[in-house]
Amino acid sequence: MNLQVVVTAAGQSRRMGGGNKMLVPLGGEPLLVRTLRVFQDHPRVAEVAVSAPAGQEEDYRSLFRRHGLDRVRRVVTGGAERQDSIFQALRALDPKSGDLVAVHDGARPLVSADLLDRLCEALEGWDGVVPGVPVKDTIKQVDEHGRVLKTLVRSELMAVQTPQVFRAEVLLEAYRQALSQGHLGTDDASLVEWSQGRVRVVPGDYRNLKVTTAEDLVLAERLLEEGVVGAP
Repeated sequence: MNLQVVVTAAGQSRRMGGGNKMLVPLGGEPLLVRTLRVFQDHPRVAEVAVSAPAGQEEDYRSLFRRHGLDRVRRVVTGGAERQDSIFQALRALDPKSGDLVAVHDGARPLVSADLLDRLCEALEGWDGVVPGVPVKDTIKQVDEHGRVLKTLVRSELMAVQTPQVFRAEVLLEAYRQALSQGHLGTDDASLVEWSQGRVRVVPGDYRNLKVTTAEDLVLAERLLEEGVVGAP
C-alpha cells in the first residue's frame, strides 16, 4: 500500500532562540532536508506535503529543488495551530496517491526507514499506529499551584513520537470532525482516538529525538557523527 507523508515544519522555534530551526545545519545539510531524506528514499512513499511558515513557502520549494527532494510535491502555508497546518497538508495530498498517511515532525531528523517500515506493517487491523518509548522519569499530576494530585504509574506510560501512521480516510475524517466541532487534539492519534478510532503503540526509538533546544541539536549532531542513525 502506498504511503503519503505530511511533514510539519511551520513552527516558531521559540525555544531555539528565534529564527527557523528547520534551516539550521545538521550533518552538513539543513535540518529539514535531513528529516526529509528518509521519505525521499523510501520505496513506500508516493508523495510528501510540507507545511511552511507564512511567507517562506517559496523558500522551502527552492530548498527542496536544490537538494533533489522531488517527492515533496506540496508545500502549504501553516496555520495558527499545528492541527491547522496538518489539515491543510492533508487536503493538499492527492487522494489517489496512497491508502496510508504518515504525519511526522520536521524537527525529528533522525527517523529511520526501519521505524517507518515497522509502523506500516503494524497498522494491519488498526486505524492508526504510533511509536512510543517508556518514560524514564516518575510523572506526577499537579494542579495550577504545583500541588501533587497523583503520582502516575510509570510502567503504564509511554512517550509518543512521530511518524504516526494511519489509514488515510480515517485520519482525514477525524480532522473534519474536529474542525466541525472545534476540538483541538494533542497529536494526530488523539484525534483518531477522539473520533472512536483504534490506535496502537509500538516500540519507538529513543534516538528519534525532537530538536527543540540548542542542546537537542548538539545531541543530534553527535548521533550523526557516530553513525548511529540517519546518516546517508
